[in-house]
Amino acid sequence: MIRPKALLSWSSGKDAAWALHVLRQASEVEVVGLLTTTNAAFDRVAMHGVRASLLEAQAEATGLPLWKVPLPWPCPNEAYEALMAEACARAVAEGIGAMAFGDLFLEDVRDYRIQKLAGTGLRPLFPIWNSDTAALAQAMVAAGLKATLTCVDPRALDPSFAGRAFDAQLLADLPAPVDPCGERGEFHTFAWDGPMFRHPVPVRRGEVVERDGFVFADLAPA
Repeated sequence: MIRPKALLSWSSGKDAAWALHVLRQASEVEVVGLLTTTNAAFDRVAMHGVRASLLEAQAEATGLPLWKVPLPWPCPNEAYEALMAEACARAVAEGIGAMAFGDLFLEDVRDYRIQKLAGTGLRPLFPIWNSDTAALAQAMVAAGLKATLTCVDPRALDPSFAGRAFDAQLLADLPAPVDPCGERGEFHTFAWDGPMFRHPVPVRRGEVVERDGFVFADLAPA
């Protein structure tokens, strides 16, 4: 049986990595590429702040081609949507029939994605939707997924968490209001090892800086 082809929206973080793992285990679609928006001015992953060179190494470790969508900075929503529409049209032209996302429980985000894919020829997939995030975080750690916190919202989490490993100790240390997977934007991660990778992407922590109201831990190849 020929499986439908799917692109995976790839933030470089643990949830996208876990979504890839789940999709590959289910075998209902064939993931054929990772779609990532980057900040063209800084050549980094949008919001996560990860260097494009690490993103490319990460994609290589998954064995999948990387579809980069460089966004202008600043980026009005109209520009973002136009660039994403171009990427969707390219995907359909290449015989891809679905777009998968690592969203967990934010209904407005999910609804937005469904709305924007309507009529494009791409079916939205949410392979880890409605997961219990506490159990999911524990499952990720138990399965050997390794990730580093690259961005912290200091309004939700102490800046000292930037650069920490996403591990059992971190989960134990998170304050009660913070979602264990950071789904409300409390933190973002860079996944560098786990069952979805052919080999690790070793990183070392560099400078920690505050920018635009967020705290970023710069990662560099180890």
